[in-house]
Amino acid sequence: MQQFKRQFLGAAVAALATLGFSGLAQAQGYPERDVTAVIQWGAGGGTDVAMRGYAPYAEEALGKKIVLQNKPGAAGVIGANFVLQQPSDGYTILMGAEPQALYRVMGVAEFDYNEFYPINIAAVANTILLVAKPDAPWNNMQDLLSFVQANPKKVKQYLAGQGTVPFTMNAMMSTLTKFETINVPFDGDGPAIAALQGGHVDIGFIASGAAIEHVKAGRLKALAVVDTKPYQGIAPVTDAPSLRGISKYLPWGSWYGVFVKKDTPDAVKAKLVAAFKKAGDNPQYRKMMESRGTTMLNISGSEAEAFIKKFQSTTAWLYQGAGAAKKNPADLGIPKP
Repeated sequence: MQQFKRQFLGAAVAALATLGFSGLAQAQGYPERDVTAVIQWGAGGGTDVAMRGYAPYAEEALGKKIVLQNKPGAAGVIGANFVLQQPSDGYTILMGAEPQALYRVMGVAEFDYNEFYPINIAAVANTILLVAKPDAPWNNMQDLLSFVQANPKKVKQYLAGQGTVPFTMNAMMSTLTKFETINVPFDGDGPAIAALQGGHVDIGFIASGAAIEHVKAGRLKALAVVDTKPYQGIAPVTDAPSLRGISKYLPWGSWYGVFVKKDTPDAVKAKLVAAFKKAGDNPQYRKMMESRGTTMLNISGSEAEAFIKKFQSTTAWLYQGAGAAKKNPADLGIPKP
């Protein structure tokens, strides 16, 4: 009996060792096939534009195709949850943005970026524009603010899910002045821009990367930039006296990055980090992103995790102060900034 036990245990240990070596060999041979990248937002939005410009340069470094799939919905929860259900082998990656850092605060999901490893945060879109339909009667922030306050619940405003740029901008506004609009939800900037151009909604806060070319072509009207100084001739929101206090929240912006499940093998993570780091250094990609008002970061690992935690702290406590948080950040272990 003892001999049988020894033989059984020996066989089990050998089997586990074989599986371990097999997993290591698979990781070292990664990638052996195409990689699927899930974009949390719809086509044409800021994340989609940033990631579609990014992927081809990472493909060159990986030596395999990156197949992009848009899975929008529920402030990006649908796409992120899809990736979490896939094997931790690096063949399904997440191309995400900032709202996921706030899922637990907003009560939309029980996970956030603590379930993922940051392969690369490419850039931060800290230039946010307030845009309007082309024939809007307002020309600046004060024009719009005066109209909205005289006509509450008349202006239709694009609003994306909780934790997004439009949601956060409204939280900032609400701490400073009255800004009562009809909020019209869309799954990202792309559909919202089409609705603005068609006159189906009146205004929206959108990162410049998704909006600036439409402004230059006259397909959208820029009323202000969320800043204390002008941007490409667009006046700052602080030209409206009641909004000068917004400077305490700035700089703030959406950001775009690539993630894998946290328990993905280290060898796979390393190959992805190297590929996307090289892509982020590509001069053509940097030129494209910087021309759209984004600031390149090209950071990964612990540096990226520190960036996410700082963003999470600042924004979570902003929501708490504006009465927009569903859960107290303190109860989630998120420190005050």
